[in-house]
Amino acid sequence: MKAATERKVIRWFHILASIPIIGFVYGPVSTMPEAVTMVRWVIFPLVILSGFWMWKGHVVKKWFR
Repeated sequence: MKAATERKVIRWFHILASIPIIGFVYGPVSTMPEAVTMVRWVIFPLVILSGFWMWKGHVVKKWFR
């Protein structure tokens, strides 16, 4: 995959995965136990990892070369 395509995919994943977090903070999602568990233990860590990958992914790639 080209670097530009990878950046676009990760950026859009990061943006779209952040939407449930916004719903958790500002919406009624915090009253649904299943949604709270999903946001806390799945979506939030994935958003953090995708953000770190956008920030320092080039360094990680150099380690594995």
